[in-house]
Amino acid sequence: MQNRPRRSVLYMPGSNARALEKGRGLKADGLILDLEDAVTPDAKATARSQICDAVRQGGYGRRELIVRVNGLDSAWGEADLKAVALIGADAVLLPKIETKTMVEDAISVLDDAGAPPDLAIWCMMETPLGILHAEEIAFANDRVGGLVLGTSDLAKDLNAAHTKDRLPFLLSLELCVLAAHAAGIAILDGVHLDLNDEAGFRRACIQGKEMGMDGKTLIHPKTIDMANSVYAPSPEDIAWSRRIIAAHEAAARQGQGVVVVEGKLIENLHVESATYLVAMAEAIAEREE
Repeated sequence: MQNRPRRSVLYMPGSNARALEKGRGLKADGLILDLEDAVTPDAKATARSQICDAVRQGGYGRRELIVRVNGLDSAWGEADLKAVALIGADAVLLPKIETKTMVEDAISVLDDAGAPPDLAIWCMMETPLGILHAEEIAFANDRVGGLVLGTSDLAKDLNAAHTKDRLPFLLSLELCVLAAHAAGIAILDGVHLDLNDEAGFRRACIQGKEMGMDGKTLIHPKTIDMANSVYAPSPEDIAWSRRIIAAHEAAARQGQGVVVVEGKLIENLHVESATYLVAMAEAIAEREE
């Protein structure tokens, strides 16, 4: 389990210099500085230059900075990888990943460009083949740090509808959740397209959290607060976690492996989950200071 908050991760077009500047003051846990879908072909070079300058300049605080590049099968992918290898980003997000080989090819380009070994690789999961290879991709390399659902592209390829309960995507979401947690890496839910549907957005955030997602990818700053609120541990959950941790520690000192707290049997597995939750709450509090 990773203790870094990723409740809200906002896509920001690299071609929009004003947006890149605004990102320094947003309450998002992370920013995906985009060179791919959000940038038209004639603006790719400008976007690349602006993102590199913005990341080098800094000022983003504790926000996680992820650069989404174009695919290596495009006219811009290799140049994107070479350009972002040494700018100081936390991760590079690869689009439409379908195989382990695609991950390895990107890492090879980054290595040749001198990228540091701790530059993480994140993978967009947005095609049927990619979803079917989720485990292969999650375990493709030790540098793979997260999977990001691309439900818009997936819907197109599946000819599926964006329904209220997201039933057409549940299997795809769960396969990626399973793969990410098995590999011990992050997993982010796809975007919610209707910015006027606040109730639907909240429902999707709750659903994603219940499924085991670490957070939500976003397309507008106005959705940050909702994602942060839903994906953060509740005060009640934090208090309960602290109680069972204390009770289990007291029982352990008496040689007992289990303890009953408010009528509920508490074992070590519950304490591990509680410890993670408290650590996440503390990390969020530190970030928001």
